Amino acid sequence: MSSIGTGNTDGPWRVDFWFDPVCPYTWITSRWLVEVSGVRPVAVRWRLMSLSVLNEHRDDNPEGEWGEYMWAPVRVCAAAEEEFGQRALGDLFTAMGNRFHLRGDWGELEAALADAGLPARLAEAAWSTARDEAIRASHADAIALAGTDIGTPVVAVTDAGGERSGFFGPVVSPAPTGEAAGRLWDGFLLLAGVPGFYELKRPCTEEPDFTLDTAREPAPGG
Repeated sequence: MSSIGTGNTDGPWRVDFWFDPVCPYTWITSRWLVEVSGVRPVAVRWRLMSLSVLNEHRDDNPEGEWGEYMWAPVRVCAAAEEEFGQRALGDLFTAMGNRFHLRGDWGELEAALADAGLPARLAEAAWSTARDEAIRASHADAIALAGTDIGTPVVAVTDAGGERSGFFGPVVSPAPTGEAAGRLWDGFLLLAGVPGFYELKRPCTEEPDFTLDTAREPAPGG
């Protein structure tokens, strides 16, 4: 029997996290997972998906005038992963998120590359379609797990027995920290383990909050 949803949260858990770096809620959820990795035995693999691909056949494309630019960051991420691997991809995602979402700096991608310790030449990938098929293939993996009527992020967990379960979300703002982050992870595993569970949703009434939610941390001994 799989340990997903049985109350066994000891892991180890392999977590695939699909992201487009331009999405603010995806960024917040990624910071939650970084917090989780400090309090639960999880190993995160960063994966690429694209809001441009997700919305390309919609009549009411929500990207509007941003459409062409939105390809740029994910293409640079793909180039970084291709040449330097998973760690570089995670570092670049962090650097892009810090600039895009925390500072409102959507300027030259060379600055984010420098923050991640990566060569500026990778920014040339922003306007090249050379890696679009790889991005689409990774995107298709996420859609196969979570369905077509979704956004970003997509999170998939693989337990020690090799069983895999994937969902759109969770979408959380602000990101809980420490043990609060771990408890949300435990709840996510419980839901993932219910074969008939498909969706849980409520309205979003506030703008994305990029602060880490330390206020939800329990008091010592609590």
